Amino acid sequence: MAEAATIARPYAKAAFEAAREHAEFDAWSEALAKAAGLAADPRVATAFTSPKLGVADFVRFFDGLTAQGCADRWRNFVRVLAENKRLAAFPQIASQFDELRETYENEISVEITAAVPVDAPQTEQLRRALEQRLKRRVRIGTSVDARILGGAVIRAGDLVIDGSLTGRLKRLASELAS
Repeated sequence: MAEAATIARPYAKAAFEAAREHAEFDAWSEALAKAAGLAADPRVATAFTSPKLGVADFVRFFDGLTAQGCADRWRNFVRVLAENKRLAAFPQIASQFDELRETYENEISVEITAAVPVDAPQTEQLRRALEQRLKRRVRIGTSVDARILGGAVIRAGDLVIDGSLTGRLKRLASELAS
């Protein structure tokens, strides 16, 4: 969905700059995540195209999602999105904002999917190894997917490390076929 990402990019950059300038990353991250959740609701998404609702209605609807200190900046941001009929882009804006923030703060979110739950010592060992390899602070999320049979799949941005048994079997089958 390149078009949605392209539409969201300038808004994500504007939100990031406002958050950086006023040291409000946490407030903006939280507000954007909440707004993205609301915008993903089909009932809310339908309202974005309603001729009965105006810019002020949307500003009121999304008001209060952020800390008091940046409420005026947040309302102005929502107003611009509403005026340009870009409220449906909230999920992409939130995602791109988080990416910009992670880059700025030299962090990266990593998702580890394993066949069985990963315990705390294993998670810490993986975190240290990934920080060394990626040269960034790593925030780890874990999930379990029994379909991978064994091992784990690690996703960090565009980087995918497939150490799963299922992945190894697929690679082996591909090598045997060629």
